[in-house]
Amino acid sequence: MPLWSLTRAGGVVELVYDNPPRNFLTFAALIELGAHLTALADDPGTAVVVLASADPERFVAHADLDELARLADGPVPEARAWYTTMRLIETMPQPVVAAIDGQAWGGGLELSLACTLRWASPRAHFSAIETALGIIPGAGGSQRLIRLIGRGPATDLVITGLRVDAAHAERLGIVSRVIPGDFRAEVLAAATDLARLPRAAVAAAKRVVREGAELDLAAALRLEGGTFGELLATPESLGLQRAARERYAAAPVDAPVDLAGLGEPA
Repeated sequence: MPLWSLTRAGGVVELVYDNPPRNFLTFAALIELGAHLTALADDPGTAVVVLASADPERFVAHADLDELARLADGPVPEARAWYTTMRLIETMPQPVVAAIDGQAWGGGLELSLACTLRWASPRAHFSAIETALGIIPGAGGSQRLIRLIGRGPATDLVITGLRVDAAHAERLGIVSRVIPGDFRAEVLAAATDLARLPRAAVAAAKRVVREGAELDLAAALRLEGGTFGELLATPESLGLQRAARERYAAAPVDAPVDLAGLGEPA
């Protein structure tokens, strides 16, 4: 039985995880998610992917402990999906949004860290629980946290397993938005706005931020500059720049100009 359900609204694809009773993340779930993402990465109709949960209390609780016990006995080929699926999330052209409502510990935190954006409900809470189990994060959690929030805060979280709520996670930089109200509706509305942006520019922005974080500053600046130059002269960019100039020309000098929706029918 599938563990992920897929729904589509315009350019936004929502993948919802449902593995009762506790929404543990399994090898099978990661393999299935990888298959979905592989197909979506090459789909011109997909602009944004949202990962969410059917469990109102848990985004992803953490890795399945029975499967960790299997790993202790020796290599498990399916476990490679912990690496391959996480990297696919990072490298596919579309932004992947983690819509985190409730618990995201251990492997659930690691899954969210691989995503391009992390948006949380006020009920979300996070913990790198691995040291309590006598291990450390094994799916990139420590290394992604270092790059995301810095060595000091990441060290504290990884060593202590400190549980942080959504507000604390936002202050640390683990999540970029805490969204009150009707969480799913607000996430999908924001994802729809994101899907309206020029896809080539969004894909390039995702790529240069990810790759640049792994380079020294000089190389990262060359990457950014080269990518900027490639996009600048494309027909899409030239048309949007022209529309922006026209919008400025039509507005009073002392009025703010909204550049959203350039190129869309008036």
